[in-house]
Amino acid sequence: MNVLEALSVPEELLAAEPTEERGPGRGRDSVRLLVSRGTAVSHHDFRALPALLRAGDLLIVNTSPTLAAAVDGRIGSSRVVVHFSTLGSDGRWAVELRDPDGKGSTRARAGGPTAVALAGGASLVLEEPLDPAGRRLWWARVSSAGAPADVPGLLDRYGRPIRYTYTKKDQPLSAYQTVFALPQPGGLGSAEMPSAGRPFTAPLVAELVSRGVQFAPITLHTGVASAEAHELPYPERFEVPAASARLINAAKAGGGRIVAVGTTGVRAVESATGPDGIVRPAAGWTDLVVTPERGVRVVDGLITGLHEPEASHLLMLEAIAGRPALERAYAQAVRGLYLWHEFGDSHLILRDESGDAMNCSGNDW
Repeated sequence: MNVLEALSVPEELLAAEPTEERGPGRGRDSVRLLVSRGTAVSHHDFRALPALLRAGDLLIVNTSPTLAAAVDGRIGSSRVVVHFSTLGSDGRWAVELRDPDGKGSTRARAGGPTAVALAGGASLVLEEPLDPAGRRLWWARVSSAGAPADVPGLLDRYGRPIRYTYTKKDQPLSAYQTVFALPQPGGLGSAEMPSAGRPFTAPLVAELVSRGVQFAPITLHTGVASAEAHELPYPERFEVPAASARLINAAKAGGGRIVAVGTTGVRAVESATGPDGIVRPAAGWTDLVVTPERGVRVVDGLITGLHEPEASHLLMLEAIAGRPALERAYAQAVRGLYLWHEFGDSHLILRDESGDAMNCSGNDW
């Protein structure tokens, strides 16, 4: 068993509410920021990010908005919650069924070919599992009055953000939108918040720009996470626009560091990067899973949250930081009482540039 697998995250370190609800005068950027440079670890406030980056660096940001993707339904007399994950190319939606657990959150429910009655007279029919090896996500058709239903409209009217049992209560959809979110064609978006972007505020973005840090927008619509099984991510819709590809290539050529805001940014831009390290415009579906064996071709760093020791996202983090750096950072995150999950603290991973991977900062804990 490796160090990360043996790591225990105490329940009190699971962020139960947005940081702005934890006390007066706190904003989204009031979270803490753990910084890894190789195996060196230092501790900061997120507002210190502009001082930790430099002119010429470039941040990849995800413009996908968060959907109100959880909708109540019924199978006969039984209540269920439907999590809408991803719109397929054939008009069907990948969905997950969950059982209400009395806490405003839900437990995973075994799927199967069945019909679910939804609010507003719509109905959903599960047709086949998304992954033949599993039965968590299913392809489903959604109809209303015999015609294909307007699912984004259904979510706008009857949905609420997906949340899990470690949070205290339902939050308004605005709590799950990042400063980078933009309306998308067809009302599409992410089933779960691209949460690495949550601590950014307009003033912080303005300060970064004033210091010469560039931004390259991409879009990746996240699907429903596997909160219990920690499966590898399923294929997701993404786009890397031509303008962003040019910005990334130019920054890289000029010696700037390419830092993705979130694992979604890594997945999107690495899907558009060839073996030659050149980013090209791309759109469609990506099934890329970034692992230490595959490695990264263009990304030099990552701003992300803290992930559970079993989470598949840690494979991507290891590909960027290396196993020793990741183990050290996570051990110190627990020791330093950092908060986990989408309302928690942040982790900035940068490649070691000192030539001494074992060099540790003076404010190392």
